[in-house]
Amino acid sequence: MSIPVGPYSPIVRAGEFLICSGQIGLADGILVAGGVVAQFRQAVANAEAVLATEGATLADVVKTTVFLVHMDDFSAMNEAYVTCFGDSRPARSAVGVAALPLGALVEIELWAYDASN
Repeated sequence: MSIPVGPYSPIVRAGEFLICSGQIGLADGILVAGGVVAQFRQAVANAEAVLATEGATLADVVKTTVFLVHMDDFSAMNEAYVTCFGDSRPARSAVGVAALPLGALVEIELWAYDASN
């Protein structure tokens, strides 16, 4: 799990929902090499670790927002998205942005539903 790069909570519970702050492809404090696909996979792994702190998994995710610095990376991100989420297909938005923290190429935020609480 990556350490927050700002003054925010990595995850917040709001009733039965878990809102996971945006995650980028950091591992050991640096962006992973390998471009948008590698960064996306690491960002999802980081989000998965954050969800686990509340007993949730990617299967509990109901909504994601993906931020891309280059919309030309959309197809590559889509392929990585399917690999990461499998048959679980949360609602999703993908947004082009001018820049992301620490020079990341992609960021993902997610909402999970946890009826057990």
